[in-house]
Amino acid sequence: MENFVYNGNPGRVIFGRGTVARLPEEAERLKARRIIVLSTPEQAEQAADIARHMGSSVVATYSKAQMHTPVEVTADAMRFVDQHAVDALLSIGGGSTTGLGKAIAFRTDLPQIVVPTTYAGSEATPILGETEGDRKVTKSDPRILPEVIVYDVDLTLTLPVSLSVTSGINAIAHAVEALYAREANPIISLMAEEGIGAIARALPRIHLSPRDGDARADALYGAWLCGVCLGSVGMALHHKLCHTLGGMFNLPHAQMHTAVLPHAVAYNADATPAAMARLGRALGIADPAAGLFDLARGLGATMSLKDLGMPDDSVAAAVDQAMSNAYWNPRALEKRALTDLLERAFRGDAPRAA
Repeated sequence: MENFVYNGNPGRVIFGRGTVARLPEEAERLKARRIIVLSTPEQAEQAADIARHMGSSVVATYSKAQMHTPVEVTADAMRFVDQHAVDALLSIGGGSTTGLGKAIAFRTDLPQIVVPTTYAGSEATPILGETEGDRKVTKSDPRILPEVIVYDVDLTLTLPVSLSVTSGINAIAHAVEALYAREANPIISLMAEEGIGAIARALPRIHLSPRDGDARADALYGAWLCGVCLGSVGMALHHKLCHTLGGMFNLPHAQMHTAVLPHAVAYNADATPAAMARLGRALGIADPAAGLFDLARGLGATMSLKDLGMPDDSVAAAVDQAMSNAYWNPRALEKRALTDLLERAFRGDAPRAA
């Protein structure tokens, strides 16, 4: 047993089916009387339906959340918050909506209730990634961590299979990096292995039967565990690359993470044998990088960054930006190797064997 430091993040989690009915009592616990409901434009109707549980305590809605949390969208939402004297935030949706709620909370310290409808996992972290211009910058602060998460499995039953797959792989990415993070510790490693396994087992079942409630519950449970992992330790190469690509090219978040993850795992495999052993055990396969690639591709995910919108002849610029302010990583960042990594991901090739 090596030396380690473990910090547990505070937070309240309500998990089950039909749990949105408990929103009023959770608002009461926070003494919230003037709530703003946040969502993306695509989920505005669903958010409004869920918000009906809150009655007259909802004083405003804002349905313009966007991927990668652009600072100009946050500034626009802040005008609604000030205008309506809001005292709490209710974020309903995936990572885009959760990100907007976090950005507002960071600026105001307002309490947050999050109702996730995907497997993003970001609701369980004190981490905020904001985009300004072509750069995505992350920060961590106690104000960013939501006070309450209400997981309702029923809300995920209609999540499209394609998004379920990429959202689930995105969640797995959080736990993968936690296994070899500089701050890794035995508690988080246990949670990471459990979370990865739960999602990896659930996704093929969801692919076959999208309304399989047990599979949906496993995936949501795994996403929560993976989110806790991300919020408890540091990030490494995978997230650095995805933040770079997201900020530069506005690529779709979950799909981008899905395409990059197998290559990041292959890059770090030789430097992290213990983490790879745990990851292989969770996935039930000897080669984790190949296993993640085959899992995602076999379930219909797009594995080419080019097909996701990354421009031609942009790999060199992305590598330069990724190396300009690099995260810690168990293997040193080598320009030639990173270029090969991104070129393979750009084409949609299988990850290079370690």
